[in-house]
Amino acid sequence: MSATLALGRRLIVKIGSALLVEENGEIKHTWLDALAEDVVRCRRRGQEVLIVSSGAIAAGRRQLGLVGRILKLEEKQAAAAAGQIRLAHAFQEALAKHGVSVAQILLTPEDTEERRRHLNARATLETLFGFGALPVVNENDTVATSEIRFGDNDRLAARVAQMISADTLVLLSDIDGLYTGDPHGDATARHVPVVREITAEIAAMAGKAPPGYSSGGMVTKLVAARIALGAGCRMVIAKGDSLGPLRQIEDGARCTWFLPSSEPRTARKRWIAGMLNPAGCFTVDDGAAAALRRGTSLLPAGVVAVDGTFERGDPVLVRNRAGVEIGRGLSAYSADDARAIAGHKSSEIEAILGYRGRDEIIHRDELVVS
Repeated sequence: MSATLALGRRLIVKIGSALLVEENGEIKHTWLDALAEDVVRCRRRGQEVLIVSSGAIAAGRRQLGLVGRILKLEEKQAAAAAGQIRLAHAFQEALAKHGVSVAQILLTPEDTEERRRHLNARATLETLFGFGALPVVNENDTVATSEIRFGDNDRLAARVAQMISADTLVLLSDIDGLYTGDPHGDATARHVPVVREITAEIAAMAGKAPPGYSSGGMVTKLVAARIALGAGCRMVIAKGDSLGPLRQIEDGARCTWFLPSSEPRTARKRWIAGMLNPAGCFTVDDGAAAALRRGTSLLPAGVVAVDGTFERGDPVLVRNRAGVEIGRGLSAYSADDARAIAGHKSSEIEAILGYRGRDEIIHRDELVVS
């Protein structure tokens, strides 16, 4: 995979609080307008863009008279509730000038780690992409606690990249990439332009988190890089405080690229093939078995038996009539619903179940053929 922003199919852009919100709590509208132009340019050449934004607490502090003091958890949550409205309006206003609709998504860790909530969040994001909207994601600071919150939006952005099989993650920061040491205190620190693996040597370059550390910094950026690379998503750390930071990356501004060894779909299918404990099994007819080998999805019509107890999104085996495993994947339906629609056409699903689900019982993107 190359270190070129323009070749990405699906981009996630993470924005830190300091880039978007002044110390006095005012939103940097000029900077945001320039970012909007960057985003629109990417969209016009066919790229899908999602923004992960920090700044809700920073934007809400002033509004609630909380500037200049250390906040308790409940005060941070209150500030986030007030600031999130301001941020959402700012994004909406900046993108509306270009005819782009903005949709806000608030996530907690469970939304990416608990399988069914993960699927629901991913389905919502995919649907928004289908409608041409620009999703803006933030951690749901109004309900998250210190025990369960992501702690920083670098890791949140990486989790979202993993969730939607993004191929490019951009972390806009106050530094232009990874250095061999702290460039502010080490005159011998050298910039690292490309990283292909998070080794112990690379991890040591981030240094140690200072006392009270909870978010931001190079430590969490490397954690995010590890998540992204594991998902087959390339990542870039770039300085974002100038106007038009995405264009500057494209024009050759100094940054650090983290390049994976596989593409998102390959990484996801490797995970499906090797890391799941199947909860059930679909037995398919000969026609369906042949179709799967040609790369198609598994449709209900080809299923002759459903075994096991599982829910939507759980891993299942696929076997032919002889009982030989021919694949495995993630079921789009629970075991009970799958039994009800097995052997039927996709057009009959709504009449049988009372709701309109996916046409496929296992989509080909979530199916690995043995």
